[in-house]
Amino acid sequence: MRYFKAAAGAAAAMALVVVSPTAAGADDGKGHGPGDDVTTVVGGLDGPRQLSEYKGRRLIVAESDTGEVTWIDPRGGRSETILSGLGNAQGVDYVRGLIYVAVGEAGPPPEEDAPPAEPPADVPSQLLVEATPGGEILRTWDLLEYELANNPDGQQQFVDEEPFETLSNPFSVLAQPHRILVSDAGANAVLSIDRNTGEISTFFVPPVVTDVAGCAEAFNNPGTVGCDPVPTEITEGPDGKIYVGTLGAEVPGAARVYVLDQHGNQVDAIEDLTSVTGVAVDRKGTVFVSNVLAGMPMGGPPPADLDPSTVGELTRIERDGDRSTAQVTMPTGLEIEGGNLYASAWSIAGFLGIPSAGEIQRVGPGAFTAAAP
Repeated sequence: MRYFKAAAGAAAAMALVVVSPTAAGADDGKGHGPGDDVTTVVGGLDGPRQLSEYKGRRLIVAESDTGEVTWIDPRGGRSETILSGLGNAQGVDYVRGLIYVAVGEAGPPPEEDAPPAEPPADVPSQLLVEATPGGEILRTWDLLEYELANNPDGQQQFVDEEPFETLSNPFSVLAQPHRILVSDAGANAVLSIDRNTGEISTFFVPPVVTDVAGCAEAFNNPGTVGCDPVPTEITEGPDGKIYVGTLGAEVPGAARVYVLDQHGNQVDAIEDLTSVTGVAVDRKGTVFVSNVLAGMPMGGPPPADLDPSTVGELTRIERDGDRSTAQVTMPTGLEIEGGNLYASAWSIAGFLGIPSAGEIQRVGPGAFTAAAP
């Protein structure tokens, strides 16, 4: 996401619920009702995830379904794929002429009891990739290797010699001039990579959540009770603070946006959120978060007549704490460019059997209505 100078002032982890593809047939306009102030800028994307600033006032997005990175001109609607063959590309950012891509764990197994899919040997997995806009890969960092050696959250990694949980699933990236910060949803940690030396270190470990209903006695890792935080989005605000969104094990109210200083120390937290997958902060300090699964029934199969266009939500949080919401379909990445808010939408449509349905949408102020008290 964006980097601000100090003088100016921050998957496989998601247990995706599959909806019957037959429910997607109605409303080819994808649910953009009259007057809702949501406009499609670019379509035809495949699993768009993190959305970041790119050179020339463009945006750049990771497409997880096809392992591609694409730039988008939000003013003219043009787009061009510049990287490919990256497996589960989930996060992307750009700084000083280079692109950094968070490549997540291989996709979920086709059946509940099947072993995790193994990617082909030549496809990256659980890595951070450094590349040029011309498509040349310069360096890679093995984040699974770091998790196995360091285990930042301290949870048990193996039971009977088998991985107990997802050990590494890099989800988003914040590229700064001297380091790259990576939210690793599987490791439950934010990692820091020195751009000069290449050294990896632990930047921030969000705590396990126990203070909301559904988490207090929830079974977790052996010896641990509560909801895993599962860090997803990471961005930097115009105040120089770093914002880390968490999924909160998809339990209502268990997600957080942690506000950190540049050293990884927590200075604030926005609570009572659900399944945060994207964060953006405007110059007034307003925080926007996305919830890709809002409106999706949890704890059982969704109804056959569920309209996918009604799944997903953005929440706008003012500096005084007031909240309002906007219905955006399956949103993940968020970015503010030129004073406009953009969202990667229909982000999990591929899991629903709807290929190339991903979009980048411009979300205007008129799309938000006051949240219920």
